[in-house]
Formats: sequence, C-alpha cells, structure tokens
Amino acid sequence: MSQTRQARIPARPDGTIWVRSMAVRFTEGYRADLHRHDWHQLSYASEGALRVATRDGAWIAPPQRAVWIPAGVEHEEEMRGAGAMRSLYFARAICAGLPEYCVVLPAPALLRELILEVAEHSVLDAAKPAHKRLAQVIVDRLALLQPLPAQALPLPRDKRALAIARILENEPANNDDLALLARRAGASVRTAQRLFASETGMAFAQWRQRMRLLSAVERLGAGVSVTDAALDVGYSSVSAFVSAFRREFGVTPGRFGA
Repeated sequence: MSQTRQARIPARPDGTIWVRSMAVRFTEGYRADLHRHDWHQLSYASEGALRVATRDGAWIAPPQRAVWIPAGVEHEEEMRGAGAMRSLYFARAICAGLPEYCVVLPAPALLRELILEVAEHSVLDAAKPAHKRLAQVIVDRLALLQPLPAQALPLPRDKRALAIARILENEPANNDDLALLARRAGASVRTAQRLFASETGMAFAQWRQRMRLLSAVERLGAGVSVTDAALDVGYSSVSAFVSAFRREFGVTPGRFGA
C-alpha cells in the first residue's frame, strides 16, 4: 500500500524531458506485476529491500543499493513490509554505455543526494541548462559504478530446472536433497546439475546458497532480526549464516545495507 505517490510516469519519453522521478512510501509492502517502460529505470530503496524479477533472474537491493532496469525489459517489482523507494526514469538517448541488462549497483552518498535533487524538480528538462547539466552528471556517475553480481540470482530457462528453482524460492528453508527435488521436477540428478551449471553459470549448491542469502536480505530489509532471517531461510546455526553471508557479501548481516 502506498502512502504517497507522485504522478504516473508517461509510457514514452517526451520532448526535451531527459529524466523523470517518482517517490513512493509503502506501509504494507508493494508488488507491481510484469510491466515494461520505454525509459531506463533506476530504483533505489531508501528503506526496505527491493526485489526486481524478470524471466532471467532476480535482483535484490537493500538500502544503499539500487537496481538498474533497461528500457523495454519486462519485470516485476516487490518490497516486503514497509519501505520507501525513489525511482529515476531516463530517456534512452542519454544513456549510451550504461548496462543493457538488469544489475544491482551501489548507491553512494553522492548518487543518493543527486536522486533526492531530481525528486525536488520532479523532471529534468534539457531545455533548461541547469537541468541538462544535472542529468549529465547523474549519467556520468552511474557509468563509474561497478555492478554487484552477488546480489543477482540467475534463473534457468529449462522447465525442469526452473521448477526446482521455484520450489526453493517459495520454500528457502527446504532441505530436500537434489535427488528428491529433481524427481519432483521430472529430471535426473545429473540433468539437473548440468542445467543449473549451463543456464545459471552456477553449480546447484552455489545457486541454492545464494538464493537463501538473498531471501535473507529481503527479510533483513523488512526489519526481521538476523536470527529469524537465518532460521527462515534454512540455517540451523546463526553463526554459520553470518559466516556464509560475510563470504558472499563481504560484510555481516547486521552491517549490510548500512
């Protein structure tokens, strides 16, 4: 549910408007079903954790991270629990050299301040020199950012492997071994292993661990405690969860997104 929301973003870039903004606050979580824009989109969750999903995978961004969604990419958006999100929408013509696929990007202090500045104006009109310069600065800063691949969860395309992935996404604490999961999906263990490796670029065990950790990131962003997040995603030991989290993201759960 949204408490505050700005005017709807037009479907197509228009005239000299180079950047549009939207700020939304949610009191009970948020979900936008599959849709696409003719604008490139940068969404930043100042509170909560944002999940963006396409047919190819999911990208999870806690506070201090942002998701880049190229124009034309069909995607869903979701936030658990209360949260706040600001999005910028860029005309295609000014984004040459920026990623042509979804990525999670860091949102350093300068970028966050620039996003807030755009929100003050609502739009950046290139017919106004100050607006044009600000749009160019933002695009330049985005081009310097390095994507955060550990916050992406690639999905397999094969229906058998995808069935396994969906079971585990819906039940991250599920501890069934691959033999049982593969049987439920109508595949052999060897086939499932091959499909995950070839279609996600990750061994099944590695994929499963990342899925669990990113599910935990969503829970942490919604205000769940580290202990509860660990148990929710299938870790019986909080210390094992913290250790795995640190190896994957370089920081402890308590500091992630801080």
